[in-house]
Amino acid sequence: MQPLLPLCVFWLLPLARTLEEDSPLDSVPRRSVPYHRDNGHLFHEEGVFNYSTMLLREDLDLLLLGAREAVYALDLKDISKKRGSVKWEVSQQQEDECKNKGKDPETQCKNYIRILHQTEDNRMYVCGTNAFDPECDYMSYANGKLTLEKKGEDGKGKCPFDPFQRYASIMVENNLYSATSMNFLGSQPVLMRSSPTSVRTEFKSSWLHEPSFVSMTQMPESYMSEEGDDDKVYLFFSETAVECDCYNKLVVSRVARVCKGDLGGQRTLQKKWTSFLKARMDCPVLESQLPYIIQDTYYLCNPQQHWKDCLFYAVFTPQSGTSDLSAVCAYRVSDISRVFAEGKYKTPVPVETSFVKWVMYSGDVPVPRPGSCIDNAARKAGINQTLDLPDRTLQFVKDKPLMDQAIQPIGDKPLLVRRGATFARIIVNQVQAADGEKYHVMFIGTEEGTMLKAVNYDGEMFIIEEVQLFKPPEPIKILKFSKVTGQLYAGSDYGAAQMPLATCGRSSSCMDCVLARDPYCGWDKVVRECVFLSDSPRGLIQSVKEGDASLCPDADPVKPMNRSIWPQGNLKLQCPSPSNLAKTSWWRDGSPLTESTRLQLLQDGSALILNATESDAGRYRCLSVERPKADTYTTTVAEYLVSVAPAGSDNRNGILPQAQMDGPSVAGLQALVGLLVVALLALLAWNFYKGHIPLPWNCAKKNAEQSQETHEQSGLDAYQDAVRCAPADDKALVSGANYSSSTNHTGREAAFSVAEEGSDSTKVTLQYIDDESVI
Repeated sequence: MQPLLPLCVFWLLPLARTLEEDSPLDSVPRRSVPYHRDNGHLFHEEGVFNYSTMLLREDLDLLLLGAREAVYALDLKDISKKRGSVKWEVSQQQEDECKNKGKDPETQCKNYIRILHQTEDNRMYVCGTNAFDPECDYMSYANGKLTLEKKGEDGKGKCPFDPFQRYASIMVENNLYSATSMNFLGSQPVLMRSSPTSVRTEFKSSWLHEPSFVSMTQMPESYMSEEGDDDKVYLFFSETAVECDCYNKLVVSRVARVCKGDLGGQRTLQKKWTSFLKARMDCPVLESQLPYIIQDTYYLCNPQQHWKDCLFYAVFTPQSGTSDLSAVCAYRVSDISRVFAEGKYKTPVPVETSFVKWVMYSGDVPVPRPGSCIDNAARKAGINQTLDLPDRTLQFVKDKPLMDQAIQPIGDKPLLVRRGATFARIIVNQVQAADGEKYHVMFIGTEEGTMLKAVNYDGEMFIIEEVQLFKPPEPIKILKFSKVTGQLYAGSDYGAAQMPLATCGRSSSCMDCVLARDPYCGWDKVVRECVFLSDSPRGLIQSVKEGDASLCPDADPVKPMNRSIWPQGNLKLQCPSPSNLAKTSWWRDGSPLTESTRLQLLQDGSALILNATESDAGRYRCLSVERPKADTYTTTVAEYLVSVAPAGSDNRNGILPQAQMDGPSVAGLQALVGLLVVALLALLAWNFYKGHIPLPWNCAKKNAEQSQETHEQSGLDAYQDAVRCAPADDKALVSGANYSSSTNHTGREAAFSVAEEGSDSTKVTLQYIDDESVI
């Protein structure tokens, strides 16, 4: 077997090179922004959780935010300002019934708001889980007040029973399309339109098999259609694959579609979709053998574009614990539509092993084509609605709703693959940069409460920054974007956050602004600031594709900072790098700094001087070196003038080490010392009050009372009281008169006279030992 080893290595070498070229480890955010309240406006109300449903009411300048047992109306420009709210809590009876059914009363038996849509009369349609008994209602906003109409519509099939189950919904012309479960156990998944004619999917595993719903989108395919086609509603979800020949369950990603004008069949598929078709979606990631699972989608379409040229962006995560990669893939709507309109079908075939195998159907396809909408060709044949469709077409789509061809992403590969925080939600915004081109900027919410901002520049995936939105690392559960305010809105269990598309002010220099390669930002030479592109009337310095910072004017020199260090002392020189993609290098007196046991370069870019000597003095410069596509750019981040006190000098010579500038301030130390003095005085007063420390006059009074004892006893008691009243720091060693001659004569003597009534004073000698060897 050993001769095969070189052959295997030779065969795997091209694959290893491919993995290295497309390594997700290269996708590092240029800037990481930790949590700060200035990152964006936050909203959170004490005792309320699960802020995971949003509705933008730009006509009212409101963000409607659905949470657990509450709906809030927030200011669209600043969501920290609440303009109205309404509570929708379950009754005690509903909570008890839910508890009796085996559900947790603290988490599951509450009313989680799950549906929030605007109706044509400017009201809101809202649904909640309602303690595993879903219910819907209408809500209005007027005069700063949210009001529920309390109509109490049945929410089964519209809203999930389980508050933690994935679902999807969309409102089209006052008709609610929803994808959820019809029953308490969650075993009857449906895609349903509630009105005007209720239509749903079949309860068959070939239609929906243990699905996890993701999102829904309306596609205006009837607009200027030469075929007289109908609008579609697309549903994205994942489910257990029925077509897989494997022992274990395999989950795959799907996209399904139905026609808006579908009314169901006359005899076959009564009140069921006649146009329901589904296809597999692939997002191939090199490192995984198992398909990645879709988690969220975003429909990006320019109003001037034809619907076929629009795009779907989707985030994918692995279905096994062997990988920590996440991916983003983009799909053309035309590619999805073509699979449904022209692709082959899969058909189930029974085999001897008593299971069903799905293969490509190669037989005759009925006319009209199964799953198609009513178009001009069907109308010419006398079929004006789905109720007129022949049973042969309906039976075909009932048995074979799955397409054979899988939908591939643009370029047959992901736009972004990254190791780290799991991707959860995505928003994509189109922006025109200074070069006149339009770029698609992706904002990706993660399971750790961060927001990634990334762009694909001609195949190069570049992550501009990663911002921590929530102090607790809560997963981002929903993302919305307002074109009116140009703001992003994110929701989590803890609260909701609002952030701008760009914060150009984080770049303090022209080079940093240009190397950020943010299409929203550019350097204004007049005001010498990195500003929002649309806010400046002048041409800005920007280079998003190449990161060409040579366009920048010469930067102001960095002002050196003085640092002093005591001999044999330690000193840390900070070097805050402006970029995760930059490498830091240290120079001393014009030469590269060589690392040694006494001079260490830390991972954060700082330099550490240990056991300093006079040779460590000099001029230290920290340089940041960044290599974008254009060139290599070096900038001075920090400069220090380090001085070391002469060897052998000490405090007796009047030489004191200079205070470190990066330590605590003098004012801060003075305040700390003042607080400690006050605390010490308070402690002493308390001990005097409690009698733990006797007062001096108490000591004298006690000595006078003890003077009536015998002379020998008096001398002993006086000695004990003197010790108690002496300061603790003196640590006195005491000897009486009859044995004082045996003490060390190098000690210092102190005499105390103890007054006695009717007798001479007795002298007690205290000795203080200066030499420890005596002890």
